[in-house]
Amino acid sequence: MIVVKQALAYNNNKTRCIIAQEMVNGMKHNMLKTMKYYQKKGKNLKKQIKNLEKTEILGDNINQILSSEGKIWQPFYESFNIITPKFPIEKREFRPPTNEMNALISFGNSLLYTTTLSEIYHTYLHPSISFLHEPRERRFSLACDLADIFKPLIVSRTIFKLVNNNMLNKKHFKTDIGTYLTEKGREKFLTEYTKKLKTTIKHPQLNRKVSYRYLIRLEGYKIIKHLLNDKKYESFKTWW
Repeated sequence: MIVVKQALAYNNNKTRCIIAQEMVNGMKHNMLKTMKYYQKKGKNLKKQIKNLEKTEILGDNINQILSSEGKIWQPFYESFNIITPKFPIEKREFRPPTNEMNALISFGNSLLYTTTLSEIYHTYLHPSISFLHEPRERRFSLACDLADIFKPLIVSRTIFKLVNNNMLNKKHFKTDIGTYLTEKGREKFLTEYTKKLKTTIKHPQLNRKVSYRYLIRLEGYKIIKHLLNDKKYESFKTWW
């Protein structure tokens, strides 16, 4: 039943756009919260924050929403050069990653994709039926949808901790066709990433502590409630 409703929602432009736009709203909110956190810690991100705040998220059709998503990542990634100047990003490149920061982002994103897919399997949602990203062969696109909401809070903050605390340096990367983490570098990243997933926060609606990992599963549950017309979908927006 859920999968049928999920497929129908994907095929209904209005319903799909409502969900997709709200996903991008969540991404934008979590990006701003992350940037403002580091602004308070002394990083001058006023320009990047202002540019992100004024970026409008259009919602008339899926192409507009995807375009809006692409635009909000630009000032967010620009902030990396200020938060972690040790490894400048220059521009986002991933096939292959061209420098250390791109390698970190790509590795972190791959971990989060796998985690998100695992959490989707705990729901009745089909991982290949997505709302923001287009379904493709050999890719579970719903995991891409949900992972994007949490990237600023899980992947980015893990990277900032690893780099700013000098837990990773040049020796943890290797360059061939592209730039990649060494085995030791991957181990260090995975250790901190796992710690982040296990970190718990007090959920205001559930009135109990939940882990970041469980927040991802809750996102799937919220979509199910939306599909069942039980409760309108609101993407996760961090409150701390």
